[in-house]
Amino acid sequence: MPDEKQDHAPNEEKTPTLPPEEKISQTQHTITINGEVIQYTATAGTILLKEEDDETGEKPKASIFYVAYTRDGVEDPSNRPLTFSFNGGPGSSSVWLHLGLLGPKRVLMDEIGNPLPPPYQLVENEFSLLDKTDLVFIDPVSTGYSRAVPGEKAKQFHGFEKDIESVGEFIRMYATRNNRWLSPKFLIGESYGTTRASGLAGHLQERVGMYLNGIMLVSVVLNFQTIRFFVGNDMPYILFLPTYAATAWFHKKLSEDQLARPLDEFLTEVKAFAMGDYTLALMQGSALDAEQKAAIAEKLAAYTGLTPEYIEQTNFRLNIFRFTKELRRTERLTVGRLDSRFTGRDRDAAGEHFEFDPSYATIQGTYTATMNDYLRRELGFETDLPYEILTYRVHPWSYEKQQNHYLNVAETLRKAMSLNPHLKVFVANGYYDLATPYLATEYTFNHMDLEPEMMQNISMKYYEAGHMMYVHLASLDDMKTHLSEFIDASIA
Repeated sequence: MPDEKQDHAPNEEKTPTLPPEEKISQTQHTITINGEVIQYTATAGTILLKEEDDETGEKPKASIFYVAYTRDGVEDPSNRPLTFSFNGGPGSSSVWLHLGLLGPKRVLMDEIGNPLPPPYQLVENEFSLLDKTDLVFIDPVSTGYSRAVPGEKAKQFHGFEKDIESVGEFIRMYATRNNRWLSPKFLIGESYGTTRASGLAGHLQERVGMYLNGIMLVSVVLNFQTIRFFVGNDMPYILFLPTYAATAWFHKKLSEDQLARPLDEFLTEVKAFAMGDYTLALMQGSALDAEQKAAIAEKLAAYTGLTPEYIEQTNFRLNIFRFTKELRRTERLTVGRLDSRFTGRDRDAAGEHFEFDPSYATIQGTYTATMNDYLRRELGFETDLPYEILTYRVHPWSYEKQQNHYLNVAETLRKAMSLNPHLKVFVANGYYDLATPYLATEYTFNHMDLEPEMMQNISMKYYEAGHMMYVHLASLDDMKTHLSEFIDASIA
């Protein structure tokens, strides 16, 4: 009986592995924005990232999937702005900004942001930025249809520095292949995408000499110390407080006097308390006497809708997940993290944390179904790969040199603005965002040590919605106006 290990003849040639190839699908479309009919080309495709190799010349490393929208009939591309867009996670595809805010199609939801019953659908996005700029949506490695090529380990791209390098290389290659180096260039990122965008602002300048006109940051996290609830780090308890208060105000868990006030006026008072008496109290720790503790507990209760007794039990430190569970516990309801306007129901109303984020549940199905249909049916990109909307395949995410302290790319952004004094920054904040609260963003920018004239390059806007504020129709309308004005000002 022959040896089972000898199932191939000694000289039999194995079928060689085919080298990875790039794939492109282009389609023509029109859209009407502000009464103007715009003809555009949609390109759905992949670009291979390669590294220089002494033996082979160039070695493919990863295939990056993207969708680009370029206006037709533009004679001189150097006069046409170009914006690169991505989301965060880490592990998120670019679907949210693509089908929620910027692209020529958007997911149809109600005015608040609730999904309609399935089957879901896309509609023409009259708020698209395509009238102002060409758009390129980038899926980082392992998200969307982007993958490491066969023989390469995907985890090499799953980290702060390598992620910036790979996305930066895609941007360089796209600009080079499409003759867009002289176009006014912008980045827009959401959530961890703001971390990526700020890192890219420095990387593109210093590594490839690409200077940007502006970056647009939606739901910002640059300094991770501001959002990490670890023992010994009191900062998040302070910086989340106004968002807790906004949430309690929205759900009518405050006194009639507080509920009768405009939200922004109420939050101005809460912010003053958070940055003043509350900060001083946390700094004192156990040195607070009984009278001081009682006063702080009463004030926190008045702003958060929780009881003074519960607040004292937490040592005056309200963790986000406890808050989302506690605010409406007596009604067996939880509130959302990404958008605290939304509520959900857990099996165990007595639990410590919610079972799921009700605000993510409202968008997951609608965006997933419409994206999968849109890419194949309308954009003509065919593949059997699953489109990774928001994947955990990138975890654990590597912070490499930053692993022994909090990642803070605010310093990278400060240096980028110093090197390029024309660089403008737009910041979008949601009042009901418990993932990246607005006071944490304000704190970060107020501690960048920018000169007063450079602070003029930063503009901030606030919306009565959450992390993905554009699911709220009125906020989407406002964002269109604000982003358009920002692009115009950054080019002028």
